[in-house]
Amino acid sequence: MLALRLARGARPLVQLRRLLVAAASAGTGFLLLCTLGYALMHPETPDRASLRLLWCLAPMAATVYFAVAVARTDPGTRPRSGLATIGLGPARMMALSSATTALSTLFGSLLALLAFLHLRGDLPGTPLNGAGPTFLASDQPLPLPATLTLLALVPFTASVASAFALRPKDGRPPRAGRRGDAGTRAGAAPDTFNEPDISDIPATPGSPGEASAPDGLPDAPPVPGGLPWGVAALAAGLAVETHASQAARSPGLHLPGGIASGPLWVLAGWALTSLGLALAGPALAHLCGKLLQSARPGALRLLAGRGLQEEARRIGGPLGVVCAVASGAYATAALYGGTQPSFGPLAVLGAVLVAGCALATLATAAVEARQERSESIAALVRMGAPARVLRTSALLRAAALAVVFVPVTWLVAELAAIPLAR
Repeated sequence: MLALRLARGARPLVQLRRLLVAAASAGTGFLLLCTLGYALMHPETPDRASLRLLWCLAPMAATVYFAVAVARTDPGTRPRSGLATIGLGPARMMALSSATTALSTLFGSLLALLAFLHLRGDLPGTPLNGAGPTFLASDQPLPLPATLTLLALVPFTASVASAFALRPKDGRPPRAGRRGDAGTRAGAAPDTFNEPDISDIPATPGSPGEASAPDGLPDAPPVPGGLPWGVAALAAGLAVETHASQAARSPGLHLPGGIASGPLWVLAGWALTSLGLALAGPALAHLCGKLLQSARPGALRLLAGRGLQEEARRIGGPLGVVCAVASGAYATAALYGGTQPSFGPLAVLGAVLVAGCALATLATAAVEARQERSESIAALVRMGAPARVLRTSALLRAAALAVVFVPVTWLVAELAAIPLAR
């Protein structure tokens, strides 16, 4: 009930993001129901029905990824001061966020079921007059357990993923003396094993205190550790594609929705290259921030570069997913070799879901990064920084990301498309 009240009392922009999650869940649920309809109409080919079910994993993963990003930016389920005293600590707020995500995705699954039944002719006012495509299985009764299981996949996965992403990282209270007077404010006893306070001792020339960093300059954010795994996945994917394209009589796949068939291992290699690009995204974004601060930077480039390094983990992953989707679109164009493809409605729906969820996740991550920068932006405004400096800094960050990510995406897409074009 509390999750429902928080969902109702949110701002319009938050409600829009939740409606987008519901729309993505509805599209994915409709694809799953169409897979069930195809299996009912073609019981003699269970392998193709299983392939269609596996084909739905891409839009399902994109929907869950988008739902987790929306849950992270939901202001109604964030831990705030004073809520722990009434029993709403980090663990309870995590459960509320998971419940809110489940409500949005369940609403989308319900819309998918209503649309599927409407097109089948089970509801009054059917636009197709009962003569729909074969994947609707209009003349076959829907098995209730299979229907409910497929519709529950997205809500269950999204809620579990949201709970895992928002779990409390460290439930232990901060130790006294760890950060200034944090332990004194919390009422804890002072730590008797702290180092002695030497702030009042003047530093003589050549002493170690003279070489220490100023207190106002924090250390640079650590480099994300996904680059080695991303490069390894990219190399493995390209190697698998090249080996499969050169092998004679490679096993083929007949993909649904009008997508051309191709060797199994070539498509698996392309999936590995996409995964590698997504894993390497945070490290590449951190590299962009480091490049901005190189070669005697000024205040503007320092501000943009340090901000980009702080946001690398938050923006780099969604940006890498967008680049993976772009490389997949390029590889699909190379697969057809310039011929005009004839995609079916399910293939178009799946492509729109994957691309739309990737772009929406990137926009949501940008909103989250701006929310995390709100205190820093307010401090700069109080210090007299003009709005032009903040806008120019944002443009510098976007330009640095484009300079690094666009060539990398093009290079990976070219290398991945070479075996597919043969």
